[in-house]
Amino acid sequence: MYIVIYKYNILILGRYNMALVANVLNNLIPVSNFNKGQASKIFDRLSVEKELIVLKNNQPSAVILSTDEYLRLTEIEEEYFLLLEANKRIESNTSKKTISMSEIMSNLGITDAELLESEDVDIE
Repeated sequence: MYIVIYKYNILILGRYNMALVANVLNNLIPVSNFNKGQASKIFDRLSVEKELIVLKNNQPSAVILSTDEYLRLTEIEEEYFLLLEANKRIESNTSKKTISMSEIMSNLGITDAELLESEDVDIE
C-alpha cells in the first residue's frame, strides 16, 4: 500500500488504485498548452478520453468533458432528481389508498406480454 501526501490531501493507494492514478496523471494538461497552439490536439484527445483536467499553476482549475461523458452525467443527474421527486411523492402519499400495477393492468385489460411488446415512449 502507498500513501501519497500532496499538500493537505492524503491519498491512500492500493494495488488496484494505481491504474486509476496513472490514468488521472495522463489526463492532466497544463493551461499553457492552450497558448502553444495545442488546443486542437487537446480537444482531439476527448474522442478517446472521458475527461481532461486543466492545471493552472500546478493546481486543477478546470475539467473538460467529452460530449458523451457530459451527456452521461446529465442523464444521471436527471434520473437522480426524478428519484428524489418519486421518493418525496411516496412519502407524502403514505396515508392514501394506492392501486397496484397488476390491478390497473387487469382493469384496463392489458397483459404482461402486451406490455413487453409495446414500444418505449419517453415523456418529457
